[in-house]
Amino acid sequence: MILDRYLVKQFFPIFFVAASMFILLLALIDLFANIFRYLNYQVPVKEILRISLFYLPKCFSFALPISLLFAAAYTLGDLYARNELTSIFASGIPFWRFSLPFVIIGILASVFAFYFEDLAVIPTLRIKNSLSRQYLRQDRQESSSDVVIKTNGGDLIYSVDYFDYDALVLNGLNIVEQNKNGAFISLVRSPRAVWTGEYWRLSSPVIYQWEGDLLRARPLEETGVYRESPETFRRNAVEVEDLRAADARLLVGDLKAAGLPFIRALSDYYHRFSFSTVSLVVIVLSISMGGRFRKNILLMSLLASLSVAVVFYVMEMISMMMARLGYIPPLAGAWFPVGVFIILGLLLLGSAKT
Repeated sequence: MILDRYLVKQFFPIFFVAASMFILLLALIDLFANIFRYLNYQVPVKEILRISLFYLPKCFSFALPISLLFAAAYTLGDLYARNELTSIFASGIPFWRFSLPFVIIGILASVFAFYFEDLAVIPTLRIKNSLSRQYLRQDRQESSSDVVIKTNGGDLIYSVDYFDYDALVLNGLNIVEQNKNGAFISLVRSPRAVWTGEYWRLSSPVIYQWEGDLLRARPLEETGVYRESPETFRRNAVEVEDLRAADARLLVGDLKAAGLPFIRALSDYYHRFSFSTVSLVVIVLSISMGGRFRKNILLMSLLASLSVAVVFYVMEMISMMMARLGYIPPLAGAWFPVGVFIILGLLLLGSAKT
């Protein structure tokens, strides 16, 4: 349709300018927040720029929703100020039909946001954080202590005093085997286990088993039967934000199986999906605000976009905090702000000019 192409043609230049502006703003905020520490540790300018470069995908992830909101609201407001919307409405075209390209853009942007976060933002942000810690002398160990995981449907329970991720070594390893009813079968103890690439090589392993009424210990012959991936132990040492969606789901499963607190991880996992739908939410809001500003369109659209963004992110922060602390269900904490703003957008859409 000619009007669809015209609307899209008006929208995208504004969106690209807005996205560039917000990306630059976010990158500068991060840069100036750390500039004094960079200078104190005499970090080369080339490395500072490199760190900022790896932060750009995350900046775009944050800037995408607000850029869509601003671009759509400004486009509709500009068309209304030039009386083009009035002509369109007079021709009998419903407002929802005229705005349909924006809805399609919002859906596509939501799908894009999820995969962009998974495939681009998480790897580059991990590199950025690693470089920052390196130059600012902020060591972070991916190793962890007191790790407990369950495998084989709960038949095997690994208890590790300390997991050295760099060397792929388990220190103070205990492996409990139980049957489907939870009855004890055996306990394997080893002071050290090294990952060979295929299995864990146990050092001086001892197995404890019942013999009648006595629990007897005997040396265990190395058989290479323990093949749990090192990533399973590592996932207990990282946050959901550092993992792709598939690995985050495995982390939640590991925590559940081990009987460890998992509410925070589950909340962050649901948030991964809810945050990607923000692009569609802001498009609905922008359509409902379209045509409400006839004067000072640039300023009013910018202020409205920033105000809506601030309110949304504050509401999201509060709901996620309550979900992580267990006051509300994780699913509700992740999706409550999205639901509220979709309802708000639909209510505003009902009073929009047509």
